Amino acid sequence: GGVLRMDMAGRVSDGSLTSVVGSKVTLVGVVVEEPDVRENSMHLFVRASEIVVGSATTSIRAGVLVFVPLHTPVVYGDVVEVLGTLGLPEEFDTGSGRTFRYPEYLAKDGILYILSFASAEPTGEQQANPAKSAALWVKHKLLYGLQNAIPEPEAGLAAGITLGDKRAGGHELSDVFIRASLIHIVVLSGYNITVVINAASHALSVFPRTLRFGASGLVVAFFILMTGGAATAVRAGIMAFLAVYARLSGRTFIAMRALGVAAFLMVLWNPFTLAFDPSFQLSALATLGLVLITPIVAKKMNRISERFGLREIVSSTIATQVAVLPLLLYQNGNLSLVALPANIFALAAVPFAMGFSGLAAIFGIFAGKFAVFVGLPAYILLSYIILVAELFANLPFAAVIVPKFSVWLVLFAYCFLFVGVWRFTQKENDQS
Repeated sequence: GGVLRMDMAGRVSDGSLTSVVGSKVTLVGVVVEEPDVRENSMHLFVRASEIVVGSATTSIRAGVLVFVPLHTPVVYGDVVEVLGTLGLPEEFDTGSGRTFRYPEYLAKDGILYILSFASAEPTGEQQANPAKSAALWVKHKLLYGLQNAIPEPEAGLAAGITLGDKRAGGHELSDVFIRASLIHIVVLSGYNITVVINAASHALSVFPRTLRFGASGLVVAFFILMTGGAATAVRAGIMAFLAVYARLSGRTFIAMRALGVAAFLMVLWNPFTLAFDPSFQLSALATLGLVLITPIVAKKMNRISERFGLREIVSSTIATQVAVLPLLLYQNGNLSLVALPANIFALAAVPFAMGFSGLAAIFGIFAGKFAVFVGLPAYILLSYIILVAELFANLPFAAVIVPKFSVWLVLFAYCFLFVGVWRFTQKENDQS
């Protein structure tokens, strides 16, 4: 079944485009995702429907990643005419002997071609999904409010942790968070959604369990909406909700089945996800760690206070770090030696930073520059998180690069890890 589904999902190149690779071409298509704004350029995901050569127009059907200058006046749903050099994505070296399979990574989103050094002009037509457009409109309003209430780079960090905005303070700040193993809180990942849901469930602890589950579901839906329904946000939201469900219900193995069903449906929908989407792989493993390993670790942490959710933060951090470490080292070789203390110090502030950032964003929309007074608590918390990241990242022993190793070692590590978890669980069940 898997082979058949993968064959059905295979991305077939378009002969009209393949024949002009390396040439300057003009394409007409729809911008199907929110433009990805980087420091020096914008990335447009275009579903091309026409190629124009001279006076001849040929119908095509292909996904193209278009690189255009910053501030190009293009938004989601625009029908655009793009001019640039057509090429094919290529694998590249990420360092320490590792190769990133960029063509397959783009293929999971239906993109087989790239258009470099391009220009884009809207034709005036729109082919947008109304619900997605509305969600992105809300997101942009909140980003505007954050910029009014909080200065940079704290505003960029707030945009990353609350709205999933990819700019998140710039390239240098992202490198700092990577070195300190805190990059998962800079973007809207399952981990920081889980932290927020935890805070919501603690606040509603006096209410019935059904109400707490409902509130958790609303939090997940809210964050997915704020990111415009991006696939990564949907995946992160599902994984986070499953992890919280496991903890609130105490039914670990029911949550395991739910995780299996969710992962199966994601891969059934897009089989490229399983092998070529690192974010799916890591979020699934992190959720597995939260469901299976966190209860084991928490039992060993009796001396750590439960105030401010400290014991949960420590337990969850250890569980997720252990669960993703073998794959993470295989993918990029970056071993952070400060991951645990950095996460313990930073994560305690994340739920409060997200809450105050959301409040500042709303006031920033209506109060303009006067919102800086409301944004002060968020600014202090965000500055603290950045300070923690910089302090740990600047330590001389903060991270080391592990040489490339065989995938068989990764499989052995996970077999060893989960056999150990199974044996511990069996022993606990026998004693009870």
